[in-house]
Amino acid sequence: MFKVTPNPPDIDPVPYDASLDPKKLKEAADRALNFYLNPGAPKTQIPPRKSGNIFLIDPTVDDETLLVHACESLASASDMASDIAGAMEGSQRNTMMVLQQVIMLSELAVNRVLDNHQLPG
Repeated sequence: MFKVTPNPPDIDPVPYDASLDPKKLKEAADRALNFYLNPGAPKTQIPPRKSGNIFLIDPTVDDETLLVHACESLASASDMASDIAGAMEGSQRNTMMVLQQVIMLSELAVNRVLDNHQLPG
């Protein structure tokens, strides 16, 4: 069976800019190739990345304050997980309920540490 194949579409050739210097184009291409393909070529050193400190806990904050904040955050997360689980069905709901339980158990552990924490006085 003979299959008819169309000829490739007629396209205009890429216009050539006469103002471009072929010698400069070759130098630029050589620099790019050397940069990516020649591992021994000298390269500009990339400065080391600084660790981010956007979220930093003040080192002067006492343990009790940190524990209270952690407990409140866990309580909020537990409530959100419970609300989300209420809107789900099936295995996704079960997964979200397990997540909510893990958060709640963590909250209970933090509460126990707070209860055991003796204030000087």
